[in-house]
Amino acid sequence: MATTAVTLKDVCPQEFIATYARFLKKTGRVQIPKWNDIAKTATYKELPPTNPDWIYYRIATLARKVYIRGGDGVSTYRRVFGGNRRNGVRPNHFADVNGGNIRYCLKQLQNLKVIEIDAVKGGRTITATGRRDLDRIAKQIYDKKNKI
Repeated sequence: MATTAVTLKDVCPQEFIATYARFLKKTGRVQIPKWNDIAKTATYKELPPTNPDWIYYRIATLARKVYIRGGDGVSTYRRVFGGNRRNGVRPNHFADVNGGNIRYCLKQLQNLKVIEIDAVKGGRTITATGRRDLDRIAKQIYDKKNKI
């Protein structure tokens, strides 16, 4: 029986992000910043994230987003992760998240050689090594789910 190629697009996003975040934490190649436990992800948030491993999940999410739609920069991902700013009795409006967290996560992915800066178009794109690693993790999830 021939094996089919499984890519990141073939698995559930939540499962992939959780698995890749656990992988990043287990390998220990990601440097956690000192401000990890006190930093808010957006100005409209009142508290920092409650999950102590939130930075691993953000890195995994960004890796998936760059894989699916490369060529985007920090400002695009600020908009992607943005949310509703509540203004009290005034109407709510959309607000972007903080760019420092996004930039730090993208730099960590660059250090891992998962993504690179596109010199021609700008923005971040996935590398061949990064594509191979993410597809390998997706294949493990796919095999576990289908009992192959």
